[in-house]
Amino acid sequence: MQATAPLQSVINGLAFAEAPRWHGGKLWFSDMYTHSVHCLEPTGQLTTVAQVPGKPSGLGWLPDGRLLVVSMAERKLLRLEPQGLVEHADLSQLASFDCNDMVVDRQGRAYVGNLGFDVFGGAPLQPAALVMVTPDGQARTVADGLLFPNGAVITPDGKTLIIAETFGYRLTAFDVAADGSLSGRRSWAELGDVMPDGICLDAQGAVWAGSPLTSEFLRIREGGEITERIACTQPAIACALGGADGRTLYLVSGPTTRPEEALAARAGRIDSVRVAVAGADAGLASAGYAA
Repeated sequence: MQATAPLQSVINGLAFAEAPRWHGGKLWFSDMYTHSVHCLEPTGQLTTVAQVPGKPSGLGWLPDGRLLVVSMAERKLLRLEPQGLVEHADLSQLASFDCNDMVVDRQGRAYVGNLGFDVFGGAPLQPAALVMVTPDGQARTVADGLLFPNGAVITPDGKTLIIAETFGYRLTAFDVAADGSLSGRRSWAELGDVMPDGICLDAQGAVWAGSPLTSEFLRIREGGEITERIACTQPAIACALGGADGRTLYLVSGPTTRPEEALAARAGRIDSVRVAVAGADAGLASAGYAA
C-alpha cells in the first residue's frame, strides 16, 4: 500500500503551508504565518499573489477567475481585485472562532469552515459551523455541530460535499441542493486514530487526506478502506492533485503549527509524487484537485 514512486521536492523553507490548489497550470498555496498566498509555476518560479495580515488559509476561484482567500483571524472571506484584496463576506457573526479551509463550487459558492474554539489556548473542544457564501457575498450557515471542519471537496457532479472533521476522526458527506443548501449528513469514512486535515478527490471517488498524527498521506475509499499510504518525515497537512495529466499528488507538510516555532524553523515544505489515478475533474479547479 506504500507509494512506489519516490517523493520529489517541490519547494522548501516555508513557515506553515496550507490549502494547496492546482489551478490554471500552477500550484497555489497559502503560507499562513508569513501571511502570504503564492503560486508556483512548473518552471519553479514562485510569485507572491497577495498578503493577508489576518493569516490566509483556504483558496478558491469564482467562475470569472477572481481569487477568493480565507482570512483566518479576521473571520472574513476576501476577494482579489486588480486593486488588491477586498472583503467578499464578513463571517464573524457565523464563525465561532478563526476561519480555516474551504471549497468553492462551479457556481462560485464558497463553503468555509472554522476551528470552533481556541485550539492553542487550551479551550475545551467545541463544535463549529460550515458557512456557505454565495458569489455575491451573502453568507449563511449550512451545517453545524462539526468537530473542527477542515479540508473539503465537492464531487464533479456537484451533488456531494465531503469534509474532514479533524477532531471527529472522520470524513463526513452531505447532499448539495440546487441552492447550495446541505442535507443528508452521513459518515463517509470513520478513520479510527487518523485525524484528517486537508483533502483532495480523485477520479475514482477516493479521497487523499493528510494525517498529521501519523505523518502520512492516505488514500481512502468511501466506507473507510485505506488503499494507499505515503509516509512523510513530519506531520502531513494537506494535498492536491494536479500537474499536466492530473496525476501529480502535491504533499504539504510541516513540523509544527505554532507560529513562533514555524517561523523560526522554516521547515514547511511541499513534495510531490506520481500516482495512478488523476484528480476528479479537470474543470473543478477551485476544489484544489483540477488541471
